[in-house]
Amino acid sequence: MSRRTPALIAAAVLLPLALTACSSSSDGDAATGDKASAAGGGFPYTVKNCGVTTTYEAPPKRVVTMNQHVTEIMLELGLKKSLVGTAYLDDKVLPKYAKDYASVPVLAKEYPSYEQVLAANPDFVYGGYGSAFTAGDGRGREAFEKSGIETRLNTESCTKGDQPMDTLYEEIREVGRTFGISDRAEAWNKQAKADNAATAKKLADLKPVSVFVYDSGDKTAFTAGGEGIGNELIERAGGTNVFADLDKPFGDASWENVVDRKPEVIVIYDYGATTVEQKKKRLLTDPALADVPAIKNKRFAVMPLSDAVLGVRVPAAVDKLAAQLHPAAPTS
Repeated sequence: MSRRTPALIAAAVLLPLALTACSSSSDGDAATGDKASAAGGGFPYTVKNCGVTTTYEAPPKRVVTMNQHVTEIMLELGLKKSLVGTAYLDDKVLPKYAKDYASVPVLAKEYPSYEQVLAANPDFVYGGYGSAFTAGDGRGREAFEKSGIETRLNTESCTKGDQPMDTLYEEIREVGRTFGISDRAEAWNKQAKADNAATAKKLADLKPVSVFVYDSGDKTAFTAGGEGIGNELIERAGGTNVFADLDKPFGDASWENVVDRKPEVIVIYDYGATTVEQKKKRLLTDPALADVPAIKNKRFAVMPLSDAVLGVRVPAAVDKLAAQLHPAAPTS
């Protein structure tokens, strides 16, 4: 079962709300403390993350990651040697990370228990979704703090009303500062901004197409809402999300609303036990959807789920989705 079922999404939303509002630097969630020290990449370094303020006297040395996109952030930034455990893949890690990933112990197929995490003797736990730190499962951030273990939650789980791509840049920047590798983080951000600008240039003269994201669901459609990186990814790829008015990153929509909003393209999230072909069949054989333009014209785009969350895949994912939404667009 995906960690993004409605129940877990609700937990992911409620947890950060309970921890008080934490969004962009305008809400005080950016680094604080000595500006000169921060600029030089020195320590101590104080940061507020999703309502939790932490001061690092030195970079963490023993890290457990929970959820694929934060694992890939660590690997992209060259922090393989800091990883003593990982858990919960949605799909395969990118080929460029495969060798490094294979060297990291997998603590559990999905979320490890609190005891499994402690057995790895970490000094830092990095979670991708609010469900990684579900207090009811014994993995609350307070529980780790009592054991002397620092934590970080990917900020997509606790931001609202921001610009998600800016949130990604800040996520990379703060992780870089935490591990004393600001130069690597800033280099990644510089390249990501250049890649995003190149995609925008290719699409500048093209009319956006309307998009419905089909994640999963039968009685209702579990889809991408207007908050979070998934919606911005669609917009940057030359699309308009027909459920952008859904005030959260993911949520349920009625099939009647799918029909009424007449999407021109359906983006299928590829992950888990249900294949893309099975999802297409479910959509194409539903008589209620027969008049939807995307169904009539069999216009589908496919994205691995890990492309559509706040991680290092996003700039390339924007370009790949743009090529599917606008096949006639320039390729360079």
